[in-house]
Amino acid sequence: MEEVKSRLETMTLFGEAGNGEVRVMCNGNRRIKNLYINHQLLKTADQEQIEELVVVAANRALEQADRVNEAEMQSAAFGLLGKIPGLG
Repeated sequence: MEEVKSRLETMTLFGEAGNGEVRVMCNGNRRIKNLYINHQLLKTADQEQIEELVVVAANRALEQADRVNEAEMQSAAFGLLGKIPGLG
């Protein structure tokens, strides 16, 4: 399991909103590592719009991380089952 967590830690996943004006980067362990907001957006959008875009981008990144995390865990579980006599 620790090997899977280590591998997930090194994966980089992205979520975007507003045609890429807001981008969130996270790892496979669902930890947000970076947030980018286009400086022009900061000048033209109001706080509520920016907050909505950040939430959308973060949710998209975390959804990707969830899918990758689930696939990695299933793969690890399948690997463990293969080592049990009669199941593999």
